Amino acid sequence: MRHSVTLLPGDGVGPEICDATVRVLEATGVEFDWDVQQAGEAAIAEFGTPLPEQVLASIRKNKVALKGPITTPIGSGFRSVNVSLRQQLDLFALVRPIKAYKGARNLRDDLDFVIVRENTEDIYAGLEFELGTPDCEHLITEISGLLKKTIRPDSGLSIKSISVSGTKRIVEFAFDYARKNKRRKVTAVHKANIMKHTDGLFLAVARQVAEKNPDIEFEDRIVDNMCMQLVLRPKEYDVLCCPNLYGDIISDLGAGMIGGLGLAPGANIGTNGAVFEATHGSAPKYAGQNKVNPMAVMLSGVLMLRHLEEVAAADALEGAIAQVIAIGKNVTYDLKEKRGDTTAVGTSQVADAIVAQLKAGA
Repeated sequence: MRHSVTLLPGDGVGPEICDATVRVLEATGVEFDWDVQQAGEAAIAEFGTPLPEQVLASIRKNKVALKGPITTPIGSGFRSVNVSLRQQLDLFALVRPIKAYKGARNLRDDLDFVIVRENTEDIYAGLEFELGTPDCEHLITEISGLLKKTIRPDSGLSIKSISVSGTKRIVEFAFDYARKNKRRKVTAVHKANIMKHTDGLFLAVARQVAEKNPDIEFEDRIVDNMCMQLVLRPKEYDVLCCPNLYGDIISDLGAGMIGGLGLAPGANIGTNGAVFEATHGSAPKYAGQNKVNPMAVMLSGVLMLRHLEEVAAADALEGAIAQVIAIGKNVTYDLKEKRGDTTAVGTSQVADAIVAQLKAGA
């Protein structure tokens, strides 16, 4: 069966790591029709916007997209294309597996948990008011009056919103994911001891959903304690269900535990579509240098294959990637014991080695 997939090469190192990923995906024997679309900085010059409408139309049509990293300006410029894609396509669940592969620079070798992050609400929803604008000044006055608490007049504002409906569907997704993937436990991550009307709501709804899923163990952890627990006792945790911000932070913590963002895949999933992408950014200073590790996008491709129910191909590709990491010869600098190791290979050479492993195992 052929699969029509939207391909977003992205910015910076995105095109070269996507090229490498397309090669290894096609080497599994699965057939694809790639619909290549531009988004981010690459799209602004041609279309005048970082997220052209045809990109959304393509993903809505194909239901599946593989995406390279897209630059998000810090503090100014256009808003995150990544966030816009998730919101406009209602890709409400972000799945980020954290798995230790033998041979990687793992903090420990028994790491195997999954972060399920709510993707559309919380502080990342983009409900912001800029310092000094009339709307911001109005809100400062109104909120200060309502809560009888002083907000400094030289403040910018962001609104944190968490809903019953948004929480219910992400927690249900976490339980369904655990059941489908033979996981034993869901842990809700929150800061309900401080933010009682947002994180408190998240926890209350999570507990209600857990009561309807008694076959899967459930518990909750305060987010700062959760970070400590993952470093000290990661085997006690399995599926972590997080509001948007905490899920983002814990994802990078998890990536650091398994050797870095070069091994951190992600899947954005909604009712009517899915976008698969690496956790890391576009690394523009390395663009065109054939240097950056493509495995995070390749492992995102593994998640995509599973989503497409190409299970055998997914297992084969993950096995080939794991074997290349374990051998340790044809890997990029970030997977070497010393980052200055002159035996490190480039992006395309990693793809060559993985393709060779796939052919050897065929």
